[in-house]
Formats: sequence, C-alpha cells, structure tokens
Amino acid sequence: MSNINPDPFTTRPEIEGTFGVVTSTHWIATAVGMATLEKGGNAFDAGVATAFTLQVVEPHLNGPGGDVPIIVHDVKRGKSEVICGQGPAPAKATIAHYRSEGLEMVPGTGLLAACVPGTFESWMLLLRDYGTMKLRDVLEPAIAYARDGYPLVERASATIKTVEQLFRKYWTTSADVYLPGGEVPKPGTIFTNRKLAETYTRILTEAESAGHDRVAQIERARQAWSKGFIAEAIDKFCRTQEVMDVSGSPHRGVLSADDMARWQPTIEAPLTYDYGRYTVQKAGVWSQGPVMLQQLALLKGFELDGLDPAGPDFIHLQIEAAKLAYADRETFYGDPKFTDIPIETLLSDAYNNERRKLISKDKASLDFRPGSVEGFGGVVKLRHAEGHREAVGAMGAGEPTVGRFGEVRGDTVHFDIIDKAGNMISATPSGGWLQSSPVIPEIGFCLGSRAQMFWLEENHPASLAPGKRPRTTLSPTMALRDGEPYLSWGSPGGDQQDQWITQFFLRHVHARLNLQEAIDAPAWHSEHFPISFWPRTSRPGVLVLENRVPKSTIDELKRRGHVVEIGPDWSEGRLTAASKVGARRRAAANPRGMQGYAAGR
Repeated sequence: MSNINPDPFTTRPEIEGTFGVVTSTHWIATAVGMATLEKGGNAFDAGVATAFTLQVVEPHLNGPGGDVPIIVHDVKRGKSEVICGQGPAPAKATIAHYRSEGLEMVPGTGLLAACVPGTFESWMLLLRDYGTMKLRDVLEPAIAYARDGYPLVERASATIKTVEQLFRKYWTTSADVYLPGGEVPKPGTIFTNRKLAETYTRILTEAESAGHDRVAQIERARQAWSKGFIAEAIDKFCRTQEVMDVSGSPHRGVLSADDMARWQPTIEAPLTYDYGRYTVQKAGVWSQGPVMLQQLALLKGFELDGLDPAGPDFIHLQIEAAKLAYADRETFYGDPKFTDIPIETLLSDAYNNERRKLISKDKASLDFRPGSVEGFGGVVKLRHAEGHREAVGAMGAGEPTVGRFGEVRGDTVHFDIIDKAGNMISATPSGGWLQSSPVIPEIGFCLGSRAQMFWLEENHPASLAPGKRPRTTLSPTMALRDGEPYLSWGSPGGDQQDQWITQFFLRHVHARLNLQEAIDAPAWHSEHFPISFWPRTSRPGVLVLENRVPKSTIDELKRRGHVVEIGPDWSEGRLTAASKVGARRRAAANPRGMQGYAAGR
C-alpha cells in the first residue's frame, strides 16, 4: 500500500500470483496470452499469440502492416535484448522523389507513408529463437477471431465513423471490410475480417507444408510473407493504385516486393540508464525510448522522494525535464546506421548537470531548448499549431484522432508478460491501423504510415533515405532492480508514451505506489515540442492535465506559467505493467479506454 495515497481504492486489483501474468490493451488478447501460458507456452509464445490477436481486435490501433520494438529478458540467455521490428524506408523512398510529387512533408496517410512492414518477421524471429510452440499454436486464436468475430470496441467504431466518407469516396477496398452492409458497425457488433483470416490460414497451410519441424514451418511462413504471396500483393497494390492521402492528392507507393525480401529484424543490446536501485532498459536512438533515460538523467538531480505524485512540484519537474529531453530527440535522434548519434554524451552526468540548470523550480519554460553537441544534430523548423487542439481522443487518450483524409495522432497497443520461469517481454506493436491506408483486397489488411516521421530536409539525423529506419515513437520498457529483472511496462500514445511511462515509474519508485495505483493516479502530458506525426506541429508551454488533478495543483501550475488545458477525468494514457520479485508475479492494466486488462495466477 502507498505511504502517500491515503485512499487504497484502485479501479481493479493489482493481479498477483506465482504461475505467470499477462497484461495488454485488450481483454481478449490478455485472455489469449494467458491461455497460451496455460497450454505450456513460455512468455515469448504467449507474446506472439497476444500480438496476433491484438491485430484483429484493435484494428484501429495496429495491424499486420505495422511495426514493433520488443524488449525481452530470456532466462536461458541471462540477459535482456531488443528486437528491432521497425521496417526501413523503401529503396525508392528518396527526398527527391517526394519533392517531385510536390510534397514538403511525408503524408500522414496513404502509400507514400509506408515502410517495410516489420511485425510478422519480428514475431517469427521471436517464436523461432525464444519460443517453444509451433506456428499453429500461436496463430489459431487470431484466425478464429478474424473469421468468427469479436465484439467491436467503441473507439474502433468511432474511428470507422470518422473515416467513413474517406472510405466511401476514395478507399473503397477499406469500405468493403469496415462498412459491412454499407453501414458503420455499432459498438459491440460481432465484427469479422474474413479475408485476413484467409490470409493467415494460407500462411499456416504453406508453413505446415514444410513438414513437422517447428523451425522449418516458421521459415516457410516467413517466405510466404516476405518472398511469397504477401509481398506480391503489396508490390502490385503500390505499383498500380493511386491512393488519396492527407496531402489532398492521390499518390502511388514506392514499397516493393524486393524491399520486403531484403529486410529482416535485428537483435541488439538495450540502451540503459542507472537510476538509484534501478537500471532502466530501452530501445535505441532509432526510437524515442532514450527520451525517458534523458528525463531520468535530469531528474536525478532533484529530491523526488516524498513529493505528492499529483502535486505541482512533481508534475512541474517531470514536464520541464521532458521538454529538454524531447528537444534533444528532435535534434539528435535518428537511425544510428546512417548517422552518428551522441547518445553517450546525452546521457552523461556532465551534459545533464548543465542541462539541469535550465530547469526553474517555479517557472515553466515556453522555449524550445535542445542541447548542443559539437558536430552532431540538425536544425528543427518549428511549426506552431493554431488554436486549441482537443485533448481527448487527440493526444490525451492514446487513441487516434482521425481527420478527413485519415491523418492520425496517437495509436498503438502494448502488452507485458512474465512467465513462471521469469522470462519477460514488453512490446509495443503499432502501425498498419485501419485508417492509415486502404485495405489491400487480396490480403485483408493495409500498410503502415511510419515514414511520416522522416523529414524531407537534407542533413538531419531523421531525414528520409532509402533503407533508413524512421525514428519511431514506439517505446517498450524494462527495468532491473538491484541487478535483477524486475519491471516491464509501456503505453500506447505516440509522443506521450515516454511521458506516461516516466510518470508511472516515478510514482512507483518515489511515491511507492503499487503497479495499479501508479497506473490509476491522475496523469498529464506536454504538447510543448513538435509531434512526430503529420503535420509535425508544436504547442509551446501547453500542459494537458486530467480533471482529477487537484484544483490547488492546477492553480499553482498556471501560476508557474504552464499553459494549462484540462481533459476529462480518465483521458491520459493506456499503460500496462508487470513485475517479478522472487516467485511473485504481479500485473496491472489501465482502466482508461475501457479495453485493457491484466490476468494471472
């Protein structure tokens, strides 16, 4: 129980057991993951089954055409590793080509926003090298839900409603799937995507034609995806279809079967930062993950123990640290295969001791203040958003906001799993959501739009180049405590992910809230820095708070100069978390959005 929070009530129990825990952003996926553990699978088997199910039941938040960073802790290997499932830009994706199409920015929707889909190959690598089960064991639940149906959540229905006219007028292949009977499906409708079920059934059939060997089946499935009928369908669609996108003009894609055949996910060591008893582990600078590590490096210089986690000092310090860390993200981060990124400097004591001096304890900064590391980084041209952007459904709920041509901010799903042996996985699959581009009719799913995170200016670490990974917002997290694997957590929500992830951690560590309390506590986010999604705007000084933040805190934050906007009571983030202490396994999930659930025993 917390030593600060006088009210022990939480929206649901912190799950506890010794067998294993699964927590995800949708209750059906959590149940599938738990069932996989019950059948004798390990955390990695359960992760693959959970991920494929999330593609089906949260199609507005992720899909087969998307991407995923995964952090695993494998007991047998005795270490944590990052699987990079972020596909790169196609070979024909050059700044010159996009400029020749009259574009100043990569569109937020449509075929020009597509990178190589990264999820399927990543799940196959995980299953092959870390899992124990056959492909059928982990793919059958998703196939069954796509074929036989599942209850459509309210946000999915609302998203389809928002893009209804786009589907009817331009993306008619999407209308065929998502407007059954010509109507927007109501919340609770038993919804199917039979073409997707057929696609995964065909992959499974081709896989099993390789014989009974588990690895041979997985390898044959990968061939069907990257060098077989999936790649062929994607290649043909990009070559032959002119697709309307957020630019207001139709464009053909540049993604090819050759791009898909050439790419495979990679495994790397996580970036880490030591914070007291904890070693926090994130994906590298091709993601925004190091933003959390930079916030911790700045906050290490303040005394946070004993601060009220809904009080003005706690919120102010976290937000001011986030402003500086995200400014560095914009300036320095990119694919380290293409650009040297000074991450050692950005996480160093010397650098952060200087940066920390910019944080005033009683005055909010309204300036964009990236650091300076000689010979590194690029110039960011700020585009200020005009007027008020609605907090809920836009950035606040971690759900998509969808405009006339399908542009999106915030998206994504997340899950965390720990099994009896102590294997852990944290993954944030995203992209390829139903509003990103039209459904490819032969395969029942659409491509992602992650390339919108590239800049079309030369000489920036995040500039577009063929074969380059976009700097994704996706950001799973793990932490060791006293050197032992301890905590796995994350959240959907685009640029907000490493704000909510950091807040959760600080509440758990400094206010000693348990996992569920730390998720349930009032939350907030800054919109001070440029968003990663089209149209790449910033709102200097804007701080969006849940209405549950105490009025006295709100008044004091306004006094300090924050441009405060108030969102509804439960509008921020959709965190899940799981922890391991000795034989104990714990998990928690977010009540926000009314989809997430934790299970365990």
